[in-house]
Amino acid sequence: MNSKYKVGDLIYDASIYDGMNTHLDDLDFYKRWMPKNKDARILELCCGTGRLTLPIAKEGYDITGVDFTPSMLAQAKEKTVQEGLGIKFVEGDMRTLDLPDQYDLIFIPFNSVHHLYTNEDAFMAFSVVKRHLKEGGLFLLDCFNPNIQYIVEAEKEQKEITEYTTKDGREVLIKQHMRYENATQINRIEWHYFINGEFDSVQNLDMRLFFPQELDSYLEWNGFEIIHKFGDFTEAAFRDKSEKQIFVCQ
Repeated sequence: MNSKYKVGDLIYDASIYDGMNTHLDDLDFYKRWMPKNKDARILELCCGTGRLTLPIAKEGYDITGVDFTPSMLAQAKEKTVQEGLGIKFVEGDMRTLDLPDQYDLIFIPFNSVHHLYTNEDAFMAFSVVKRHLKEGGLFLLDCFNPNIQYIVEAEKEQKEITEYTTKDGREVLIKQHMRYENATQINRIEWHYFINGEFDSVQNLDMRLFFPQELDSYLEWNGFEIIHKFGDFTEAAFRDKSEKQIFVCQ
């Protein structure tokens, strides 16, 4: 289960993560596909600090959030207490998760499938989803549509990608350098962190790229029917230039 590919600890620092990821452009999409029955059970894999989990719970759904990183879950639990919600959070690996329940809808949001670095990793995760999904239930996920031109341009020079202030008062600047590995389809991303005006560290954000025909086949081989494939969260049709691959499967 070990891999030479990784995500740096600072990226999973809950305050730094939340400071960078404030957008909710995917929330309405996932809410549209929630079951009409509020008694339905929902499972979110790679829930992070609860960016989507909490607003979905506020809609009255019974949602369970799973994540691999204790610091992210601690932040999610703290938010849950502050909001007076009763969300169950589980520390676990989506490749090996074994819960006693089945769910009406399971989703893997926010490009998290890119951290399944090998085909075996992906197949194990899809098997976990299939085992926990009720008959007739829905499986949703989103990821990038690989853009080779962007990768080529990004490899040429370091690029500043964001600057923000965390809730705990840290001024964060991130510069990015990328290097793509053709043989593994891994995009080796380095984020160079500058905190409070000083260089702090280099953090890896390695991501496995899944090409469209490839990912379609992997889902179908693992027993899923692709009901819809969208190119963005407004549910526009998937096209050659789409930034995203967004799946609704059964």
